Amino acid sequence: MGKVIAIANQKGGVGKTTTSVNLSASLAAMDKKVLLIDYDPQASTTTSLGIHRQSLKHTIEKVVIGDVQIKDAVFKIENTSLHMIPTTIELSHLGMKVRSTELDEMYILRQRIETIKNDYDYILIDCPPSLGFLALSALHASDSVLVPVQCQYLAIDGLTQLLNTVHTVQKNLKVNHYQLSIEGVLITMLDKRSKAGWQIVHELKEYFQDGVFETIITTNVAVQNAPTHGVSVLQYAPTSMASKLYKSLAKEIIKHNEPQTI
Repeated sequence: MGKVIAIANQKGGVGKTTTSVNLSASLAAMDKKVLLIDYDPQASTTTSLGIHRQSLKHTIEKVVIGDVQIKDAVFKIENTSLHMIPTTIELSHLGMKVRSTELDEMYILRQRIETIKNDYDYILIDCPPSLGFLALSALHASDSVLVPVQCQYLAIDGLTQLLNTVHTVQKNLKVNHYQLSIEGVLITMLDKRSKAGWQIVHELKEYFQDGVFETIITTNVAVQNAPTHGVSVLQYAPTSMASKLYKSLAKEIIKHNEPQTI
């Protein structure tokens, strides 16, 4: 049975999509069966992996409303073993569409994913930068949540709302005998030359303690350029520091979930 991890933060610009793409690619490069779901109407993950949104017929939105079987919406990313389900701007209307169905709206995504959960080791969901219907349904579909946090002032304060929402979802899931844990807080976009940046790292680690990943994602030109070529940083610059850092993060995820394999 695979593990479903939501990549979530209601604040935009924290490296959420970059984390989703490159962590997924790193896990796949380590011979894990990985499915990445783009659940953000901006479709940045879809574009970052070279999929043209204009030509898409099978998307996660069509899966959730029942027009397409989830297995039929899976794309294999060229020259990798990574699978993904893309999206388009139409996903932004999903909340209105599912409310007219007989299903419990918050659990529809979970129900769809459960039909293929056994086919993968990890299923990652790139959530939108909000705490609306899409993010909530993604959290209800997940086993854990990974929170990217940009290394800047007020980073901790910005997490309060998200963590409160996670606690609410945890209570809802418990009623249905499901669980949602915190996979970890990932510090992103650290400028190693900045004393203020390292101070924020210290504050985050002091606040979350063991909940912070050891891997810290630093600023890197390669990771910024990779999406313009429609590939992960592992393909664009395999020997770059960014590539090494995301592989390090993948190893932490595997160690946490599969301690016997490391």
